[in-house]
Amino acid sequence: MKFIKKLLKWLIGIIVALVITAYFFDYDYILKGVRVVYFTGHSSAFIDDYPYFENDTIKKGPQTDAWPLHKNYNAVTATDELTAINDKYGTIAYLIIKNDSIFYEQYAEGYSKDSKTNSFSMAKSITSALLGKAIMEGYIKNLDQPISDFYPQFKDTKTTVGDLSSMSSGLDWVESYTSPFSITARANYDDDLAETILNQKVVKTPGKEFEYLSGSTQLLGMVIKEATGKQLADYLSESFWQPLGAENDALWQLDDDENKLAKAFCCISSNARDFARFGKLYKDHGKWNGKQLLDSTFVAKSTQSRFKGQPYGYGFWVSDYNNKHTFAMIGILGQYVITIPEDNVIIIRLGHHRSPEKVNFFPSDFYVYIDEAYAMMKK
Repeated sequence: MKFIKKLLKWLIGIIVALVITAYFFDYDYILKGVRVVYFTGHSSAFIDDYPYFENDTIKKGPQTDAWPLHKNYNAVTATDELTAINDKYGTIAYLIIKNDSIFYEQYAEGYSKDSKTNSFSMAKSITSALLGKAIMEGYIKNLDQPISDFYPQFKDTKTTVGDLSSMSSGLDWVESYTSPFSITARANYDDDLAETILNQKVVKTPGKEFEYLSGSTQLLGMVIKEATGKQLADYLSESFWQPLGAENDALWQLDDDENKLAKAFCCISSNARDFARFGKLYKDHGKWNGKQLLDSTFVAKSTQSRFKGQPYGYGFWVSDYNNKHTFAMIGILGQYVITIPEDNVIIIRLGHHRSPEKVNFFPSDFYVYIDEAYAMMKK
């Protein structure tokens, strides 16, 4: 019994020492990560994490715009291949929108059309859309405006807002999702995200090559906030969420209740139907119900590769799968809004996991969701 008491005291002492050390060396964000992930029974990021963070509300407007249902709505069943991959990777929402009407819609595990789950990096596409809006409204001059106009810390660099959006910032950032000591982990759990980002240095020539860095989009979000003088959630609400007729309020995770800096690189909690509105907006060249919400030239540039042979434009992933021009919003756990303008098709998939294997830059399940959607539309 005495041995057990001594062991407990020893363990408690070790834990206290680790906590003190974490705070002393500014690694206390790891403690939050442990509390959010492991203390909730998970081993990594998960789609329902928004209650464990401070959030800002993206408000819907008084007039919502429900998606019409296709005349053959849910008249077909999921293919065997789709059912298998949905089960394998924990799909909780899968939609096929054909000719701007919902052709097929399926939810699992008690989730519904109104359920909120984390967008993860699909938020990067939305942040880039806010850049386009800020340019359209004159808050930002153009894609070539240097970020030093907003943050003098970068006065000795040539990085532009377009470089941030197109993932060619040159920032000293390591995109790692496994190490708790990585800058990416710090950005997700730290309570002073601005300090973390503004301590980054530009170490490569910007605007020369594609390098996917979450820090690029976070800095872009900070530039947009600085340029507009508005919280990102408020700017998103007035610029898109309300004009697009979103049916539900959404949430945007913040670094801290005091700082209220939105995590622009990730973490908008919403549902499949409302996420899909951005696919339609970009498919229709920035226009919604006859109103030009985004400049069509910006939209066209966003959905084409900036660098030859690379899969990224300005905030959107780009593919020519099956020889069809395709662009997509993508989140790390298999959050997809896939748009194929040639066929007027939008495919949305939300879920717990995605394939760890990549083919031509994209997770292999990305292609399965496309193939099975087309198989179902041919039935």
